[in-house]
Amino acid sequence: MASGRCREADAEDLFVEGAAQNQAKELCVGCPARSECLAYALDRRIEHGVWGGMTERERRALLKRRPTVRDWAGLLQAARREYAAGAGVSAGAGAGLAAASAARRSA
Repeated sequence: MASGRCREADAEDLFVEGAAQNQAKELCVGCPARSECLAYALDRRIEHGVWGGMTERERRALLKRRPTVRDWAGLLQAARREYAAGAGVSAGAGAGLAAASAARRSA
């Protein structure tokens, strides 16, 4: 992601296992590209690494709960717009919250 916070990090830090994944996920907190990144990984069924603040295990569980979703990018963009409209914030603000909220609602 061109605007992602991970562009400034070592890529190997995002492809870790176990407890180190929690630290990798921290990089995604507040990232302006978080929902884009998560949608990219979900739409392409990427199996490794932390993407959009979710581990491979978390993404697999989400995909299993919502097997009919074919356009995660569209779903997360709609959730971001809905969140922004309801909260009275700009569409860019709260992207991470919108992504997390959409993922929970889709469960």
